[in-house]
Amino acid sequence: MSEPLPQVVIVGGGFAGLYCARQLRGAPVQVTLLDRRNHHLFQPLLYQVATAGLNAAEIAGPIRRILRGQRNAEVLLAEVVGFDLHERKVILAEGEALPYDFLVIATGVTHSYFGHPEWARLAPGLKTIEDALEIRRRVLSAFERAERETDPGRRNAWLTFVVVGGGPTGVELAGALGEIARHTLREEYRRIDPGDARIVLLEGTDRVLPTYAPELSRKAKESLWALGVEVRTGTLVTAIDEEGVIAAGERIAAQTVLWGAGVQGSPLARALGAPLDRAGRVLVRPDLTVAGRDDVYVVGDLAAIAQDDGSPVPGVAPAAIQEGRHAAANIRATLRGEPRAPFRYWNKGALATIGRARAVGEVGRLKLSGFIAWLAWLFVHIFFLIGFRNRIFVVLQWAWHYLTFDRGSRLITETALQWRAIASQPPPSPPEVRPALPAPRDLRPSGTGGGGR
Repeated sequence: MSEPLPQVVIVGGGFAGLYCARQLRGAPVQVTLLDRRNHHLFQPLLYQVATAGLNAAEIAGPIRRILRGQRNAEVLLAEVVGFDLHERKVILAEGEALPYDFLVIATGVTHSYFGHPEWARLAPGLKTIEDALEIRRRVLSAFERAERETDPGRRNAWLTFVVVGGGPTGVELAGALGEIARHTLREEYRRIDPGDARIVLLEGTDRVLPTYAPELSRKAKESLWALGVEVRTGTLVTAIDEEGVIAAGERIAAQTVLWGAGVQGSPLARALGAPLDRAGRVLVRPDLTVAGRDDVYVVGDLAAIAQDDGSPVPGVAPAAIQEGRHAAANIRATLRGEPRAPFRYWNKGALATIGRARAVGEVGRLKLSGFIAWLAWLFVHIFFLIGFRNRIFVVLQWAWHYLTFDRGSRLITETALQWRAIASQPPPSPPEVRPALPAPRDLRPSGTGGGGR
C-alpha cells in the first residue's frame, strides 16, 4: 500500500496562490486551494469595472475551471479563520480543521484608512468585484442625482468626485473619471453638462506615482490635467464625512469620495503569531518561510521582504506570481531533500494608464509615456489575463472604447455593500394613514353602461 502524498494547503486564489498551485502540477503532492470566493480576479483591471469599461466576468474566472486539468489539485470554497501551527492544521469558519504538511498563505492585503475605519463606509476602496460595483454605482448615480437636483450647491457636490491617493489605483481611477465626464457621457443629459464635473486627486507626498521616476510622475500629472483632473500633491486628508472631505484645512464638498491611499495586511496574518511590519504584513525569511516554521510560506502582497538593495519587493502582480512560483519550487526542493533557495525578485517594470492612449511606464532603464506606454500596458495586461475567452472580449471592448469613447457596462445595480448598509438601518416607521384616493371617473359616453349592449 502506497503512502499518502504530502498535503500542500494554499490559502488564497489570487496571483500568488494560483501560480503556486499551478507550479506544483505533476509534483508528488496533493494540493488543496482554499478561497472564500470561487473566482480568481485580475486586480490590475479592476478599476475598469469600477468605471464601467469592462464587465466583472471579463477579468475574473472560476478557480475550479482554471485548475480543472490539474489532477493533483482540488479547490474548496471556504473561509479560513485561524491556524494550529503545532498540529499543522488550518481552521475553517465552519469549525473544520484541514491538515497540511506545507502551508502557503496568500491572502493579500486590504484597505488601510490610517486609523479611521469609519471612513470605509464613506470612501470605498478597490480590492474586490463588490468594491468595483459599488464604486460604479456611486459614480453613475451621482450624475443621475445631479440631473434632478435644482439647488446649485447640491448639484455641484454631486458633480464633484474626490480620489484620495495618487498611486497607480488613484491615478487610473481619476483618469477614467475624467474620460467618463468629458467624453463618455457627453450629450446624454439635458439639465447638466457632465463635462462640468470636478475631479480632484489628493496625494500626500510631493508627486503622483511616487514610486516612479520623477519625470514620469510629471508626465502623469500633465495627462491628468489634460483630462480635467485637479491634482493636489502634498495634501493630506484629515476628515471625511457625508458632505465631503477636509484636506490641508480646506473643505471640498463632494458626494462621491473614492479611496486609493493605502493598504494593510489581511487580518489573517495576525493568526500566525509571526512578526509583522507597520502595515500588518508578515516579515518572512529570504526563502519566503515564516520565522521558526520551515513548512509555512507567506507569499504575495501579504509578504514583507526586502530586495538586495534594501528596498521592499513591491506589492504588484508580477512580484506575487514570482513569489508563488518560488514557494512551489522550494516545496519541491524540500521533498527532494535539497536546501531551499532565497527569493530574488526580477523587476519586469511598472506601467500605469491614465485614460485613453495615455500611460507611463518603466521597463528596466527605459522610460515610456504616452501612446507607446499605453500600448505596452495594453499588451502586458492582455498577456497575463487567464483564459482565451477573457482576452478576446477585453481586446474587443478596448478597441470599441478607443474608437467611440463608449463604456458599455454602465448598469447601476445594488451591491452587497449597499445591501449590508440597508440591513444595518433600523426599520422605517409605519407610514401615515391617509384617505384612499377616489376611484377614477368613468369617462365613457353615457348610455353605454358598464358592458351591456
